[in-house]
Amino acid sequence: MRSVYSDLKFLRYGDRLDAVRNRKLVAPAHVRIKPINRCNHGCWYCAYRADNLRLGDDMREDDVFPEPRMMALVDDLIAMGVSAVTFSGGGEPLLYKPLPRVVQRLAAGNIRVAALTNGSNLQGAMADAFATYGTWVRVSVDAWDDESYRNSRGLHGDAFSRLLRNLQDFTARRSKCKLGISFIISHENHEHVFEICRLFKDVGVDHVKLSGVVVANDRVSNNNYHHDIRPAVVEQIARARQELMDERFAVVDHYHEREERFRKSYTICPFMQFLTVIGADQAVYSCQDKAFTTEGRLGSFRGVSFNEFWFSEENNRGVWALNPSVQCQHHCIANAKNEAIMEYLSIDPEHGLFV
Repeated sequence: MRSVYSDLKFLRYGDRLDAVRNRKLVAPAHVRIKPINRCNHGCWYCAYRADNLRLGDDMREDDVFPEPRMMALVDDLIAMGVSAVTFSGGGEPLLYKPLPRVVQRLAAGNIRVAALTNGSNLQGAMADAFATYGTWVRVSVDAWDDESYRNSRGLHGDAFSRLLRNLQDFTARRSKCKLGISFIISHENHEHVFEICRLFKDVGVDHVKLSGVVVANDRVSNNNYHHDIRPAVVEQIARARQELMDERFAVVDHYHEREERFRKSYTICPFMQFLTVIGADQAVYSCQDKAFTTEGRLGSFRGVSFNEFWFSEENNRGVWALNPSVQCQHHCIANAKNEAIMEYLSIDPEHGLFV
């Protein structure tokens, strides 16, 4: 089975690597759009809503990206040569009613499309759009039955069972769109890791990615939280990978110590040339780990096109001014990628010929 996760995907974008080397601003390869800030789930660990986490300080939950502006943004992304767009939260992106039309328009412009979702609305026209045009959909899960799902997300009734039906209906389409699960491991569910991998394999998803819940902005607190449950989790992951993986189904192990994602030694963030974030407030942010925060905000493109804003002097200054060694001493999903990019750029061009 080919891997769908890698920190080396940037290597296919030589033009962006050259741009970082020359301190030149080019269009991002990948754009993450957060089209709506309303969510129908209340996950206790949500980084946008939990008081002790960093995201969402400036997020207004009633913000929704206006459809005419969204279509204009799509046209800009096509014209700029963006390769991929992922829809995520903020809120629950599949609650954004124009999304099927947006997905179709992006696909018509040869832009690959994906979504990070809770899966509750992966049905009807929304499921049709992603099954037809999507490259991948990843569903966030933290429970193993209806009761645990209600407890972790503040829901009622048989929401977990309905989610399973949505997933089964989607996989029954035999679509080329990859359907994955992002299982968030916590004290409450850590004894069910193997069970959940087996359950979702039976449902027909392509893979389950296993990650530890982030409970604080500092490395020590996160590692302490996972310390007691780590042996049981590691044992179950090993068992799942040994017993369940085959050519059709993968178990992806992202359950790790948090040290390397908090401390930064590099002084620019090259990954902004590869991935940028657009919020429902029509503002542009440096990354998903700083979305809807003052320090992560590069600026707003209300009243102008995204293309105009991206290549503006304001944005150019903001991109190169961000210093991760000072401003990003917190969890960073792009840290390993940034470290690999910086190592690649540090190679002497003459000696780089001797591979």
